[in-house]
Amino acid sequence: MGILRRNLTAYGFLCAALFCFTVFAWYPMVREFILSFQKTDLINPPTWVGLDNFKAAVQDPAFGEAWLNTVEFTLLALLCGYAVPFVVALVLNELRHARAYLRFVVYLPVMLPPIVAVLLFRWFYDPGPGLFNQVLDFLHLPPLAWLDSSSTALISLVLVSTWMNMGSATLIYLAALQNIAPELYEAAELDGAGIFKRIRHVTIPQTRLILLLMLMLQIVATMQVFIEPYMLTGGGPENATVSVAYLMYQFAFSQMNYGQAGALGMLLMLALLVFAAIQLRTTREDRA
Repeated sequence: MGILRRNLTAYGFLCAALFCFTVFAWYPMVREFILSFQKTDLINPPTWVGLDNFKAAVQDPAFGEAWLNTVEFTLLALLCGYAVPFVVALVLNELRHARAYLRFVVYLPVMLPPIVAVLLFRWFYDPGPGLFNQVLDFLHLPPLAWLDSSSTALISLVLVSTWMNMGSATLIYLAALQNIAPELYEAAELDGAGIFKRIRHVTIPQTRLILLLMLMLQIVATMQVFIEPYMLTGGGPENATVSVAYLMYQFAFSQMNYGQAGALGMLLMLALLVFAAIQLRTTREDRA
């Protein structure tokens, strides 16, 4: 009777999870797939248009810029958001004092709602009383038009994204580092290995799977960047910060072309699926 009750409880939790996935994850994906082949205003009955939505999305003048901006944002975000948290985790792992306090400080930005963090950076980037230009003025450097220049707008969004997400990545790396057996470091020190050799020959091999997993998760997340260009730049200046997700928003809610937005969403999902498949194959070969 006890085993049956435990099994029923487990099946109950499983059904609840499947219900949530079905309603909030799988149904929207299936609906978007269907929508990408239809022309609809969500009021009148839809009409099937084949691949016309895909052709229209690809032929849109902003299509190429959106993909280039998204790829550039992803590469820059990886450069900052992938390497920096790992280095911070290495430093925190070596500390003997105030470790808990510093973990809290690093994780603090994650606790802020994204919209609050973005608005905070909007003030930082303000060309007048903004914090960053005040710092440049203190250093006797010329001010920058952070969000108003096509040369600095994208990197400004990368800084916001890195600051908002660094805490979670740092804690995951830190948890992986603390699972490494201390004997491995002791053996490396007995062999005369310095800190960089210990990182290269002990730390990175022992955390390889976590590093590969975080690489995949960060690329998938950054390829869907939306809130930063939506709140800070509106895709400007001169389409310098239009991302694929932001272009989808414009198709759906500015042009009211839901089918074209769905088609662009399917193209983005296809690109992420190809990358995820390559990543999973690499991870599987690494385990073998």
